[in-house]
Amino acid sequence: MGSADSKLNFRKAVIQLTTKTQPVEATDDAFWDQFWADTATSVQDVFALVPAAEIRAVREESPSNLATLCYKAVEKLVQGAESSCHSEKEKQIVLNCSRLLTRVLPYIFEDPDWRGFFWSTVPGAGRGGGEDDDENARPLAESLLLAVADLLFCPDFTVQSHRRSSVDSAEDVHSLDSCEYIWEAGVGFAHSPQPNYIHDMNRMELLKLLLTCFSEAMYLPPSPDSGSTNPWVQFFCSTENRHALPLFTSLLNTVCAYDPVGYGIPYNHLLFSDYREPLVEEAVQVLIVTLDHDHTTSASPTVDGTTTGTAMDDADPPGPENLFVNYLSRIHREEDFQFILKGIARLLSNPLLQTYLPNSTKKIQFHQELLVLFWKLCDFNKKFLFFVLKSSDVLDILVPILYFLNDARADQSRVGLMHIGVFILLLLSGERNFGVRLNKPYSVRVPMDVPVFTGTHADLLIVVFHKIITSGHQRLQPLFDCLLTIVVNVSPYLKSLSMVAANKLLHLLEAFSTTWFLFSAAQNHHLVFFLLEVFNNIIQYQFDGNSSLVYAIIRKRSVFHQLASLPADPPAIQKALQRRRRAPEPLSRSGSQEGTSMEGSRPAAPAEPGTLKTSLVATPGIDKLTEKSQVSEDGTLRSLEPASQQSSADGCPAEEEPGQVWREQRRLSSASASGQWSPTSEWVLSWKSKLPLQTIMRLLQVLVPQVEKICIDKGLTDESEILRFLQHGTLVGLLPVPHPILIRKYQANSGTAMWFRTYMWGVIYLRNVDPPVWYDTDVKLFEIQRV
Repeated sequence: MGSADSKLNFRKAVIQLTTKTQPVEATDDAFWDQFWADTATSVQDVFALVPAAEIRAVREESPSNLATLCYKAVEKLVQGAESSCHSEKEKQIVLNCSRLLTRVLPYIFEDPDWRGFFWSTVPGAGRGGGEDDDENARPLAESLLLAVADLLFCPDFTVQSHRRSSVDSAEDVHSLDSCEYIWEAGVGFAHSPQPNYIHDMNRMELLKLLLTCFSEAMYLPPSPDSGSTNPWVQFFCSTENRHALPLFTSLLNTVCAYDPVGYGIPYNHLLFSDYREPLVEEAVQVLIVTLDHDHTTSASPTVDGTTTGTAMDDADPPGPENLFVNYLSRIHREEDFQFILKGIARLLSNPLLQTYLPNSTKKIQFHQELLVLFWKLCDFNKKFLFFVLKSSDVLDILVPILYFLNDARADQSRVGLMHIGVFILLLLSGERNFGVRLNKPYSVRVPMDVPVFTGTHADLLIVVFHKIITSGHQRLQPLFDCLLTIVVNVSPYLKSLSMVAANKLLHLLEAFSTTWFLFSAAQNHHLVFFLLEVFNNIIQYQFDGNSSLVYAIIRKRSVFHQLASLPADPPAIQKALQRRRRAPEPLSRSGSQEGTSMEGSRPAAPAEPGTLKTSLVATPGIDKLTEKSQVSEDGTLRSLEPASQQSSADGCPAEEEPGQVWREQRRLSSASASGQWSPTSEWVLSWKSKLPLQTIMRLLQVLVPQVEKICIDKGLTDESEILRFLQHGTLVGLLPVPHPILIRKYQANSGTAMWFRTYMWGVIYLRNVDPPVWYDTDVKLFEIQRV
């Protein structure tokens, strides 16, 4: 039958379904088979031939027919799995049912009355009276998920058959050990199967159905109780699914082994169509959704030092119920970590390759999903995090993240990407090794719209952060605390900042310490505290080697003197705020020598008008996101947070009870009747007295006269002579006793768990446009907005 006839027959069946007012019996095979048995329709055809309005009409007007359609389609998948899909006809039926369910499921989820439907047992839906009743009583959702899992390891359909000849009997679905059929070599599997286009396409269709099953989460509003688990994911990742381990491994290996460059040959993708990419996209999306697990609410797997013969650690406590999270947290072999890290770094760097050899490689689009996956790996598997930081390989993750942050800074539709990039860097910056690694010289010249500099990866990070703060869009302001916390965390380890980076840090201090900025919001002064902490750390712990920064501080000494004598009287406060009303510019761009940008770079562009984006829940403040720890002499960390009281405001010495200071500050600043916050003298004095200026003032007191003397004696206007003097100078014995190093480490909390859920599903929603699985359905987890 031709493709056109096939479509016509399918469309006739859909029309019959939507116009029948009477229920059609489940036993009426002649009617139901029209949907899957006699047709060869692509998933795009199914979406075109089954319009949304008609699905909703059947749902409202003949609910029993929609129920029977779903039930019969699941039954066909179960039968296909049982018989291992031998004939071409059976394979076609499975694919047709899979496409139809992918089309219909979102409309079941959007209606609260239907939500329980898949979790109910269908009366009389036993598989022919012979079997015991327990088997017959499986909820429809469970039957569907188990059938999809079986079908993903179906010889000659989704995996290579191991049969020697066609004489052997077919591999029985129940006796088949799916661990021998893992899709790709990598973690826990050494054999790389022959690539097979048809198998990849079939896997992709089934994974799309699986993702659609999991997407019920999109139809529930974001709730503070993020511990609520997704029943579909919970069942699929439980011991009920005997393919959980091989499927987890298949998904992870398929993603990490993917090489879009086309086996190292530039321009190869122009010759061969890449059918792997759609499978990899689907795999990474299914993977991150199965790993959506708020581990603040459950026992998290311990990291013990055991190494066993298997790819997974035999962690002592059983760890989370979700087997995918469990397996991920127990990977422990060095070669597995190397494989995962290399794979993710290769894929994240792919869009950067584009910039200096345009079109040489296929540009992948799933970097946001990869960042979520990398986050999950670091968050759930501490051994992986330590492995990443053990060598300079972490820089292969850092550079792409800085590239994305810089590129997306002006684009309203990519706020989520900005957040996840910053969250990953915050997580990494809590570990000393990250700061140490940043000292590696930066030589890769990825064209980026930042000033040219000669220096290290730390310089690159500071220059990019400066660019985000001074020329990003307004909605990035909540990230400033995070950006500066990262710089504070790494500052004690930075051996030598370039002059460009040093000037950028001082420009930020200048911008953040203007009176109108300090007085215009209750939290703005924290940014000044963070920057002073950066300078103090570098002066106390890395003075030698940082003559550029010391010189920049001396040049801009007036900024520190102004801070020390900050006015706090009411008239001065009013005057500062009036100045603000005249010039609402967020940060002065002047006074920062921009310098020319790198060759070949394009400026960061705002979103095209009309670009779709999904809303995100607010992220917790930095005091909730992080926990303060002090670095002891031997380099170990001890937490400074009292157990009872998790969070505090920054910008106050560690010895004080932070919560009290915070409440005190709230009390001191007056909230006027309109609910508008306004600064008071008491409020300004309460934090001004705590500005950590002693070290810098002492440095200026000692060095400024010496530098001035050199200038007068030698009639100098030349920086290099002064820098040479500063390089050989020393402040040993002249500075206050070094303060202990404070690190603010990321701590898991339900606020970020909820943020990740909305961000991840928003990305998946927007990226699935062909077919548009969720478009125009009534999602509740986020709003769809146009820029």
